[in-house]
Amino acid sequence: MTKDKFDVNAEYDALHSAFPVANARPVVGITANFRDGNAAVAEAYYTSVIEAGGAPFIIPPYSNREALLESLGHIDALLLTGGADIDPRYMSEEPDYNLLHAVNPKRDEQELLLVRLACDRSLPILGICRGIQVLAAALGGKVHQDLYAGIGGNLLSHDQEPAERHVATHDVEFVEGTALQKVFAAVRMGVNTFHHQSVSKVPNGFAVNALATDGVIEGMEAVDGRSIIGVQWHPESFIMNEDRCMMPLFEWLVGEARLYRRASELHGKIISVDSHCDTPMLFHTGYLLEERSCSALVDLHKMHEGGLDVSTMVAYVPQGKRDSISLTAATAYADTLLAGIEERVCKNSEYVALCDAPEVLPQLKKSGKKIIMRGIENGYAIGKDLDNIERYARMGVVYMTLCHNGDNDICDSARGENEHGGLSAFGREVVKEMNRVGMVIDLSHAAESTFWQVLELSTVPVVCSHSSCKALCNHPRNLTDEQMAALASKGGVVQVTMYRGFLREDGEATLDDFLHHLEHAIAVAGIDHVGIGTDFDGDGAVTGCSDASQLRNITRELLRRGYNECGIAKIWGGNWLRVLCEVRGAGRKVN
Repeated sequence: MTKDKFDVNAEYDALHSAFPVANARPVVGITANFRDGNAAVAEAYYTSVIEAGGAPFIIPPYSNREALLESLGHIDALLLTGGADIDPRYMSEEPDYNLLHAVNPKRDEQELLLVRLACDRSLPILGICRGIQVLAAALGGKVHQDLYAGIGGNLLSHDQEPAERHVATHDVEFVEGTALQKVFAAVRMGVNTFHHQSVSKVPNGFAVNALATDGVIEGMEAVDGRSIIGVQWHPESFIMNEDRCMMPLFEWLVGEARLYRRASELHGKIISVDSHCDTPMLFHTGYLLEERSCSALVDLHKMHEGGLDVSTMVAYVPQGKRDSISLTAATAYADTLLAGIEERVCKNSEYVALCDAPEVLPQLKKSGKKIIMRGIENGYAIGKDLDNIERYARMGVVYMTLCHNGDNDICDSARGENEHGGLSAFGREVVKEMNRVGMVIDLSHAAESTFWQVLELSTVPVVCSHSSCKALCNHPRNLTDEQMAALASKGGVVQVTMYRGFLREDGEATLDDFLHHLEHAIAVAGIDHVGIGTDFDGDGAVTGCSDASQLRNITRELLRRGYNECGIAKIWGGNWLRVLCEVRGAGRKVN
């Protein structure tokens, strides 16, 4: 639009002639080049984003870490642009200055960190030319300082001058079945080329998705559930010649960004609950809630990154001997773990709260706090003392799993010897006492005989805090369709878990496997009776959702599969909290 045709009043009125003001375009952060003390972005990058339906947000190179984190909180995808060589020292290699062209440490240092932080948040990422090399360098791959020296042989020319930027000068072949191949719905296409560095080794969790005819890696993508694609050519250049052949790639990025935005907005509205994690098992290693752990799957950072509001941390007590000394020790161990949870929460009370009252969760979320609830895994922890049930309820324990792997004094386990034929006489008293004090009964790990007897005896709904579907994976810990239907008929919930052995009988489990179990449970029990109990830090984790930072991926995939906000809210905690409220309300107030 030229100046003599621009009427600001008319443009302003046009923008406000209808509501909403904008159509909620997802925001794509675009890294800027840096030259002669100035930041700049080629018009082709942001034009491609706009044409694909996104809103561009320029991220200039800077070193302030707090500003970088703030920027990441306002974007829905990241586009890494082309530019100078990657300094090989960032990949622990000595530079060969006879091979390198210009390097740009200001960009390198920011973008390497930016990629790691964006991956922590499961942001969709597209890396272009230098961008694919940044992805490789940041995530543990390698880059040739110079592809001609590094590969040798008769290579194509990967510098197309004097041809114009929008002209395709060589072909790439897509790897069958990859996301990139599906994006372009082709096996081969012509691309432009402007590089002398190239990826020599893709990072773990990535695969090559495109090769030049001379064998040079022209593309890679994440194969661990993350939405990340890198390409070596410059797809943005084509749109400036009104050639839309590369737009499917930008449309992919914007489409993934739109899902990410919808998932993030939804997590801002709902109370998301993970009903079971075993992180207290790591307390002996020096685990701190406030530090982003390399080993633990749940901490405050990962809860924030994954949009998780409530983590239910359990005091897991392994099944042991049942003599008086061992029982006393089991109770003491449970007490220690529960106290350890409280200690770590109190230390970070500005950011996290301990809670056993579902009705106050919305207010805690509104205050910006994450929430920790507490459970006990294995009723072995109470010994033979019914008074411990009320004592634990007073401490704020919201549920107790009656057993673990092995029969105890309460009941038979799914991995036990059928000692009692279900509940023992003591176990029947445990059920009544838990009903009385308002503590939820958890039947994960219980034998089928125990399950049916508790379901008949309990006067309030019961739960399975971390179980999956036997119809899909024949494991004794999983629930039959009949069990799930009966649980639902009594108002209870089954919380589908991510333990790989409960999801498939061989091979590594993926997010798709988990979702298959989740959707089967919904089909059997109904969407009002299903939720999520990850079993993080108790060997629960799948490719595509490997820790709490990736929990938003579940929401993204549910949205992709057509679930509405109401249904997702129920799955993500609404159903679980309903049961907690009902059981708590029916029991005598003991707090």
